[in-house]
Amino acid sequence: MKAKLKQEVENTFAALYQTISLFDQSKINIIPFEGSWTPGQVVRHIIKATSGFKKVCDGNTKKLENAIDEKIPVLKDIFLNFNTKYDSPDFIYPEDREYDKIELTSRLQKIESEILDIVANYDLSLTCLDFEIPGIGTLTIYELINFAIFHTTRHTHQLKVIFEK
Repeated sequence: MKAKLKQEVENTFAALYQTISLFDQSKINIIPFEGSWTPGQVVRHIIKATSGFKKVCDGNTKKLENAIDEKIPVLKDIFLNFNTKYDSPDFIYPEDREYDKIELTSRLQKIESEILDIVANYDLSLTCLDFEIPGIGTLTIYELINFAIFHTTRHTHQLKVIFEK
């Protein structure tokens, strides 16, 4: 299970880096169409949504009765349905400012490394009691890592749509 999850994390971030590489710095802060974030804001949103997982996993955790992957179907339904648009919660809404592509990529690499460390070294069946996704609730560490995969995949798709525009 851990080897498969590690591969999924690596593949997800590789696809994200590949998509970010399509944009040069001069395009990273341009709004492509009305109602859209800039590519830099999309990446910043990913960073805000996937930062601090180690702190969450080191925090208040407990082995509960639920299955390790109980909320995977609902997470997939929400984040991998590209036809549905959601509003970002305020706490992960990207700031309206100029972004540096190299800095963003560097931050993502640190997050990927942290997530891979969690996959390798943590009990993925523990539930993180100090963190909840609005409307979904608490997650096991396994579900949290899958949230990162699904959410990043969703926004990698969004970046591809922006690039095509």
